[in-house]
Amino acid sequence: MGRGLPRSRSIKTALLLSCAAFSLPLVRALPLNAQVALSASPPSITLESPDTFAAPESQPTLLTTHDKWRNFLSETGSPLTLGGGTFNAFFSQVTHTDPQYGKGGAALAQRFGASVADIVTQNFFGDFVVASALHEDPRYHRKGEGHSLLYRTGYAISRALVIRKDTGGNTFNFDNVLGSAMSSGFSNLYYPAASRTGGAFLMHSGLISPTTVS
Repeated sequence: MGRGLPRSRSIKTALLLSCAAFSLPLVRALPLNAQVALSASPPSITLESPDTFAAPESQPTLLTTHDKWRNFLSETGSPLTLGGGTFNAFFSQVTHTDPQYGKGGAALAQRFGASVADIVTQNFFGDFVVASALHEDPRYHRKGEGHSLLYRTGYAISRALVIRKDTGGNTFNFDNVLGSAMSSGFSNLYYPAASRTGGAFLMHSGLISPTTVS
């Protein structure tokens, strides 16, 4: 019995690292929000003309499911996915927050694998599944220099709840909200029991802060 626990931890660590190692080469081979802001890879960015809402020649509309699949692969295959996974792993290790795998090198490796899995699944559910089903454009359309800094700051903050539609205009950001919730639900497959509570689910979904859970 005394040797069973380390073996169990090593198996979980191997599974999580295998998942992370398999998913990233896969997305690079194909054509083409945790507790911190790096919980997911930043979306693809396009630049708007200061005089128009969108510049068609530089911003092709994502109308097809195939386009959104390629967009998902592109942003998930970005080096920022590994960077975000590393940052989140160290952050949760130092602050002893979810996912609560414990302490030591094995726990850090598990946190890294879980963080990368979180990023991949949030991108998949939000930027591909939800965006395709509800015809939302998952890219971040940055305002040009023709707008004031205050305006651009407010615009950036609003994108957490507002998103562009495929047909133009704005709508509620189901991509972000539902995608985060679906990713949080999926994380129950690999998170430890201590991080599979209702409060932890709400925190992972971005609906409450970590201090509220604690």
